[in-house]
Amino acid sequence: MDLDTLNQQHAIADRLRFIEGPGGLPFAEIDNALGTAYLCLQGAHVTTWRPKDQDAPVVWLSDYARFAPGKSIRGGVPVCWPWFGPHASEPGFPAHGYARTSMWTVTTSSTLDDGRTRIVLTLPDSDQTRAQWPHPCRVELSVTVGASLELALTTHNLGDAPMQLGEALHTYFQISDIGAVRVTGLDGRVYVDKVDGGARKTQTGAVTFDGEVDRVYLDSDDTCVIEDPGLGRRIVVAKRDSRATVLWTPWRDKADQMGDFGPDGWRRMVCVESANAVDNVVTLAPGATHTLWARYHAEALPTA
Repeated sequence: MDLDTLNQQHAIADRLRFIEGPGGLPFAEIDNALGTAYLCLQGAHVTTWRPKDQDAPVVWLSDYARFAPGKSIRGGVPVCWPWFGPHASEPGFPAHGYARTSMWTVTTSSTLDDGRTRIVLTLPDSDQTRAQWPHPCRVELSVTVGASLELALTTHNLGDAPMQLGEALHTYFQISDIGAVRVTGLDGRVYVDKVDGGARKTQTGAVTFDGEVDRVYLDSDDTCVIEDPGLGRRIVVAKRDSRATVLWTPWRDKADQMGDFGPDGWRRMVCVESANAVDNVVTLAPGATHTLWARYHAEALPTA
């Protein structure tokens, strides 16, 4: 669908319009009294979000992000679906699934009674996607922008057999410095430490960062909080129907290898991902529906 048609069918005056973004990709630009966000239709990828009461964005986008058809974007909220990490049996399939590099279709847009803006997108299937995921299903993402950012990733199993589903909202949060923040809400949870060969460990207290972290916390449906003294705020990550939480920071050496973080971009972000992965993948029965829901908001960090 071209931009003119998108704007005719789904634009909302003074709140939502569709534009050509970097790399010629189509974007939804959302700006209401409560918050602003940009969403790339490739990947249904929220690239950045800032509530109007915050000077700095809450969702981080790399200054060196690459925008091109079929390529993932560094930062924002990549949608990992229908598997998380590498495919279990096909190493040639894309890591984290194909949803984050596919073009999604806008189905509805609306203004809610409280002034927030909602846009809903669906993931079309094709011969290429069916070759990777032969399960009949319908997938949609609802994005609601305001003083909070709310995302709901819904999968409908349209087939006559159960299917096993891995997924995540791989959100990059903007912070002052990775060495100064801590993440609470995971105390006592067992995690898979990918930096240590997949060893299983138990979290004690808050998570702090002094090197690469790549962890999948299991059986964790807790709300997590990123405490950031440098920006004087807490980012609250609430979720439902997500049984795993992923924490990730590449640190310097890995970020330099990736090439799209820039010289110190890795210091300004941390990923706290709402997921169903590893032991906590979802088995979806025929005809069943599953929704992974997450909501983010920022608030002042309490003073001692």
